[in-house]
Amino acid sequence: MKIKKIELKNGYKRFHNLTIDLGNNPKKIIALVGANGCGKSSVLDGMLFLIGSYRTIGQNGPKDYRYHSMNKTPNFNHTNIDIEFDRGTFDAIYQERRTAGREGTIFSFRSPYRYNNNLMVTQTSAVNDIRNNNYGASLSSDLDGKMEQSYRRLNIKYNRYLNDQDCKPSQAKAKIINDLNEALKNCLDLEITSIGNIEASQGTLYFKKSDHPSEFDFNVLSSGEKEVVDILLDLYLRKEDFNDTVFLIDEPELHINTSIQRKLLVEINKLVGPGCQIWIATHSIGFLRALQEELKDDCQIIYFPDDVDRARKSEILSPIAKTRSNWGSIFETALDDLTGLVSPKKIFYCEGRDQPGASGAERGLDAKVYNNIFTKKHHDTLFISSGGNTELDQRSAVAISILTKVFSDVRIFVLKDRDMVSGAAATEKNRENYLQNNPSNHRVLVRREIENYLYDKEVLQRYCSDNELAFDEAAYDTFGHIPFTDRVQTSLSEKRKTQENQRFQ
Repeated sequence: MKIKKIELKNGYKRFHNLTIDLGNNPKKIIALVGANGCGKSSVLDGMLFLIGSYRTIGQNGPKDYRYHSMNKTPNFNHTNIDIEFDRGTFDAIYQERRTAGREGTIFSFRSPYRYNNNLMVTQTSAVNDIRNNNYGASLSSDLDGKMEQSYRRLNIKYNRYLNDQDCKPSQAKAKIINDLNEALKNCLDLEITSIGNIEASQGTLYFKKSDHPSEFDFNVLSSGEKEVVDILLDLYLRKEDFNDTVFLIDEPELHINTSIQRKLLVEINKLVGPGCQIWIATHSIGFLRALQEELKDDCQIIYFPDDVDRARKSEILSPIAKTRSNWGSIFETALDDLTGLVSPKKIFYCEGRDQPGASGAERGLDAKVYNNIFTKKHHDTLFISSGGNTELDQRSAVAISILTKVFSDVRIFVLKDRDMVSGAAATEKNRENYLQNNPSNHRVLVRREIENYLYDKEVLQRYCSDNELAFDEAAYDTFGHIPFTDRVQTSLSEKRKTQENQRFQ
């Protein structure tokens, strides 16, 4: 089950009217990204406000209009929140779940504020069915203390497995611990060795580390380690009953360093079933890197720009394109001026005007076109204009000798038009000879120059179709081959390229 659209209307918290529209094919992971105070947590609160009007959630229950209404409107209620799922309206989903006694599994929520500093259970006690989902935080401002309840549920899971499988206690514990450890060890140098023994006043989890001489309990862990254990344990326990759920996770990165954040989000994605959706509010560097790399095909990013007066203006947000420019804006939010983390892994030096514009803006036609075409699928690749044919060789050689010493993972390429033989007729044989006699990082277009691709019939037909324009195929067949094919005179081609460059300045 996945959300397609959510609307927060009539002054819900900090929004005048906000719509988040994910389209007809929403992804599994929805990342809400923006500066502090932009409204990321308010979006999650809106979802909780809606379901809280149907049932009690968490341990604190819902707050009234004074928390949810921007203008403190007394009759402000859940009708100001609309959620459309891929399977229908919220009300239809709720009634369907209620019939099966599973209405508590529509959402699963974690607030950014946790209480995990101590775990020592000394006596057994009953806990509510996990499907009721009535423990933990009810809103983003609540304290979320789940660890003791999770530990009790882990013991219940162990006892149920022990009885169902009629196996030895050691076998049951090994099964339960090993499943959880698979996720834990991918994040930390940490492994659960025992789930303790409540009746012996040892009701806690025990661990071992490669650099620690002996077993130790949960209370010895650092704040960051406790955070990871708490999150993974909670998700692990929910796998069976929350397999068709929208998981709402608000800034889970607190206390956790960047490299572990990245690994944690990957494990969260594994523990949450394929039929679920994850909404995560974050400005974590580690999470953003996971979204940029490991999870790029499974996520949509909703970016809250900081130049919008959301309290007075309606706003519709859609997933941003994953271009290098957009990634730069996202990382700028998280890093301020440390945006070097999105520096390219591949640099292509190509022909074109080498003098940059204002603020270093690219002015060469070829580089602009290449960056436009490839930026979405290859956000880590940058095309740079470096002058003419011989200048291209000289400048790329300098870059290779210097940049590769500073950035060991940067690869530098030389990309030339097929007319690289100083204006003379350039055949495919010339191209092959050039590639054979130059370093392996050199590339040459199959056609004469980039215009031969831009003005290709198929490209122009697609452009006209996308922009509802008529394409005169007969006129193209009569005229199109003259100025832009491999048989064009060099002088005319160069004149046309100059005109195009001037147009893009």
